Amino acid sequence: MRLGLVVNRERFAAVEFETRFEEAAREVGCETLALDQESPSTPPDWDEVDVVVAIGGDGTVLNATRRAMLTETPVLGINLGTLGFLAEAEPEQLQEVLEALTSGDYTIEERNTIMATIGDISEAGLNDVVVEKIDSQRLVVLDVEVNGERFLTYRADGIVVATSTGSTAYGFSAGGPLIDPRVETLLVTPVAPHSLFDRSLVMPPDSKIVITVTDDRPVRVSVDGREIGSLHEGDSVDIGQADRRARFIRLSSEGFAARVTRKFGLE
Repeated sequence: MRLGLVVNRERFAAVEFETRFEEAAREVGCETLALDQESPSTPPDWDEVDVVVAIGGDGTVLNATRRAMLTETPVLGINLGTLGFLAEAEPEQLQEVLEALTSGDYTIEERNTIMATIGDISEAGLNDVVVEKIDSQRLVVLDVEVNGERFLTYRADGIVVATSTGSTAYGFSAGGPLIDPRVETLLVTPVAPHSLFDRSLVMPPDSKIVITVTDDRPVRVSVDGREIGSLHEGDSVDIGQADRRARFIRLSSEGFAARVTRKFGLE
């Protein structure tokens, strides 16, 4: 088995663990390959591995998943960050991880993904598309259209459109619900709205959402934390489900509710 490694090299603990992982992988007959996560495209070596192993926090898993989606390669996250909600294993589970991979004792969970389009620029992600104010002192005015029908106009700090996977990220911080990733959705949540209506809108994953700036205050648009452009008065971003799906290695049968309890320290 060939394992591609994506490592957060800004964390000393992640780099140190990479060395341990490579040594342990060789002992069980696995080959490892360091994958380039900085290239603007997906190099051929991403198509030459059986599993992508992301070593770091949720940001590292997101970056690895964005590339792995293009080659339909499953991702396994090992948490060297803080919360690590997207990670499947902790560093102390190293031997358990390798035993499961080499024996095939794991399942692959597929998840829907999200796409944002501004003009001729399109970007896919796993978690969310965020449309937010640039000037920290001023609210923005955003018109939301769903499947060709007007929904609402928000005066707010921004809007988060998330997948079920992304419901545990920014959307949750903005007051949105937690959704089991097996329930495929697109979730529209306003950020600090100046409105009596501040609830999230849960839509089918194939919904088409258009957000338009309706005053002179510009906004930035980001996908999984990566800024892809800005919008000015009259400009729009189209948001919908991406064509490709994300694939994750699951080592246990732990359910979503139990995972939330454990990851958020609610026990």
